[in-house]
Amino acid sequence: MRGADRTRLRVHPLFLVVGVLTAFTGQLLLFLGACLAALEHECAHAFVARRYGFKLDSVVLMPYGAVISGDITGISKRQELAVLAAGPLANAATALFFIALWWLFPETYPFTDAAAYLSLSLFFVNLLPAYPLDGGRMLKAALQPLGKKRASAICLSLSFAVAAAVMAYFVVSCFTAPAWTALAFSVMLAFGAAGGGKYRRLSFSRTKSFARGVEEMRVAISADCTVRDALRFLREDKYLTLLLFEGEKFYGELAEEEFLSAVSRGDYGRTLRECMPIY
Repeated sequence: MRGADRTRLRVHPLFLVVGVLTAFTGQLLLFLGACLAALEHECAHAFVARRYGFKLDSVVLMPYGAVISGDITGISKRQELAVLAAGPLANAATALFFIALWWLFPETYPFTDAAAYLSLSLFFVNLLPAYPLDGGRMLKAALQPLGKKRASAICLSLSFAVAAAVMAYFVVSCFTAPAWTALAFSVMLAFGAAGGGKYRRLSFSRTKSFARGVEEMRVAISADCTVRDALRFLREDKYLTLLLFEGEKFYGELAEEEFLSAVSRGDYGRTLRECMPIY
């Protein structure tokens, strides 16, 4: 990836406002815990996306959590579902860790209960079938066989339905104790229904890495594998050479430049055999 390409962490002004308000209401530690859980969630998305050759562009801390951005053009449905599932699963794993900790060391419960409940809440909330939540994106990916327009229409309708249900809950809560978090969540769903974070395709420039020297990584792989299959082997600190085989017979070497040429064109379904240069 280009030397200038870095994962950027930005803070929305409203995040700071909410942080100050929670400090005055005695909820600052809870707010910071929720932010850490949200960052874990987004980093899990980024980690799995990176395994498929996509890089997290930026993380923006918002009052209701965190948002990612970039481009996932060319990713397969199976890979997209894996990327989307990574966030909720990371939160679920964290919650299970704390539950196991309580079982082994019950005295830790008072110090870790908030962190466990926050992680568990993020797990369940993100499975709701509404944009920009992971559940909504998973549903849209699963509905793609119906056509892009129909899938988008169904997801948009469900998103507004969920937002309306959460708003109704807030209205009912006003007769006892107003659930302001429900109001904020409902507004977030309504405005985020047509959006959603993405990932940006990897781009490599070896000018700087060659100047300081870079180690070569040689990977043996079937010549019938696709460009998409080999994306996971790309490393910023390694020069990639693919050793192509037909069964057990050596077919040829595919240099990183030739492989990246297919990546830049978006030929993700092309076989590595077809990427070999013709002399």
